[in-house]
Amino acid sequence: MATATSSPTCQFLTHFGSPRPHPIIFPPISKQTHFQPYRIIANGSLRNNYFSPTPTISSNSPLLVKAQASINGEREPMVPPFNVLITGSSKGIGYALAKKFLIAGDNVIICSRSAERVESAVNNLREEYGEQRVWINNAGSNAYSYKPLAEASDEDLIEVVSTNTLGLMICCREAIKMMLQQPRGGHIFNIDGAGSDGRPTPRFVAYGATKRSVVHLTKSLQAELQMQDVKNVVVHNLSPGMVTTDLLMSGATTKQAKFFINVLAEPAEVVADYLVPNIRSIPASGSWKPTYIRFLTGLKAYSQIFSRLAFGARRNRYVLED
Repeated sequence: MATATSSPTCQFLTHFGSPRPHPIIFPPISKQTHFQPYRIIANGSLRNNYFSPTPTISSNSPLLVKAQASINGEREPMVPPFNVLITGSSKGIGYALAKKFLIAGDNVIICSRSAERVESAVNNLREEYGEQRVWINNAGSNAYSYKPLAEASDEDLIEVVSTNTLGLMICCREAIKMMLQQPRGGHIFNIDGAGSDGRPTPRFVAYGATKRSVVHLTKSLQAELQMQDVKNVVVHNLSPGMVTTDLLMSGATTKQAKFFINVLAEPAEVVADYLVPNIRSIPASGSWKPTYIRFLTGLKAYSQIFSRLAFGARRNRYVLED
């Protein structure tokens, strides 16, 4: 088992669909007071030693749980540090989000995409952390495959749909069940992706279709919770835009793809710098309205495309164009 050391660099172990654990290393943080209080606990998670867990509520019947959340549930602003769970956080935008939450002083749990490990993370939350304030569903896959649907293998399609659709549903289900047992509820953020706005996604049709379903699932859960009179568990959408992850860059094989990656994409750290303060502001403000947080807005995208066409801005920024 990994153990914390006095060094400002902390290494811990977690699983991401692999037969053996992979180390994730958070680099030194300039403000050591934000990092040093953390220690490593089970399931590859970090805990703030200065955080006192709130006793969890025992689950009796579903009706009692619902009554606790909807009638007796507290809707006052939540006080940081927040307990944050992020799925799919071994790299890319999920990893960048985890680092930014840690820098802000929050308690962060890393969670894999398998159902067993999601259940394990939930049990760990209840036993070690108390109430979970923020749950971010980030895990996603395109099977690193950019080809016409007619050429896609069964294995690739199953991976994409299992991760992006079924996996998201399981995570939402477990997050809602857990937060319904908390007097103060919590906030769930579902990350969208290419295709979520209904635009076509040639060469990664399955990915686009599953990401379109993210928006529908979020809206349906919002309506479902409202119908059940649950007032302090809210599901939001989170849109990071185009992020220069391995998944995106593996598709930079056509002239069109290279153009849009150079013009619109940003590093994960830049996106996380914007998203994390906006995410944290929601529980801190006491807002219980569904929110759609977008890093790359339509206006911003059109502005950057115009700058490229008019002035040649961002050309060859990440990949060489033909």
